[in-house]
Amino acid sequence: MEQAPGSPQEPQDERGLPGCYRHPDRPTGIRCIRCERPICPECMVSASVGFQCPECVRSGSGTGHAPTANRPRTLAGGTIAADPRLVTKVLIGICVLVYLGQQAVDLFDGRFELIGRAMVPGFDTPQGVAEGQWYRLVTSMFMHVSITHIAFNMLTLWWIGGPLEAALGRARFLALYLVSGLAGSALCYLLMAPNEASLGASGAIFGALGATPIMMRRLNYDLRPVIGLLVVNLIITFAWGGIAWQAHVGGLVAGLAIGYAMVHAPREHRSLVQYGTCALVLLATVITVVVRTAQLT
Repeated sequence: MEQAPGSPQEPQDERGLPGCYRHPDRPTGIRCIRCERPICPECMVSASVGFQCPECVRSGSGTGHAPTANRPRTLAGGTIAADPRLVTKVLIGICVLVYLGQQAVDLFDGRFELIGRAMVPGFDTPQGVAEGQWYRLVTSMFMHVSITHIAFNMLTLWWIGGPLEAALGRARFLALYLVSGLAGSALCYLLMAPNEASLGASGAIFGALGATPIMMRRLNYDLRPVIGLLVVNLIITFAWGGIAWQAHVGGLVAGLAIGYAMVHAPREHRSLVQYGTCALVLLATVITVVVRTAQLT
């Protein structure tokens, strides 16, 4: 005999939320519209109304037909992947490899860190974004100052990146991450002294931090843990010296805007709204870089 959904025997957390039927350690407020089993973001499949579990999609439950109409979709409309944390793992791996390169290769930092326009030791001519080295806006996103710096950033990315990637899908999560990071780099370029260098994945991570509470609110999750983490990071941002707060603020604002579009885009124009918002934020980033470059040259 199967246990009826919502019965008193269904495992619940301290807030009364049941665990996902496939991942009992993940409390959720969302249920399959057909079988009513609780499902987490990784198991959600978009339906015409609400969400279905993977089993109901595969079996075509209640339709009398083979399940060929809809592919499994995430909360934001992305394709459900076998490994919902793959992009997060790849991003962490790239950051680690780049950090090793920083330690092993001479002039690595001077060649790839974010700097407006300055004479850099080891180079005979001025270096920086204003000199046409726009790639620094991207490469600096994967560099770190110290082992403590990269360890803290990668732990934060692992903690929030996996669930967010599972909810958005790989392509949408990667777009959010990269555009947020670029927005943080652009604000650094605009507001920091041209000879002041910055580097780190914090801008992109703050973008993910901004999108996470929007996703969690949509799923009726407890917002207190992620809000607490965001507040602590903001306190550190403005209380400690030597931190490029511009990257944090730029990434956070971009993440909030893109995250809202990802989660709340209307189903009939979902991809247009989601990627259109990314394009608008990217356009604002490009304009910022162009304006600053004109000031410095």
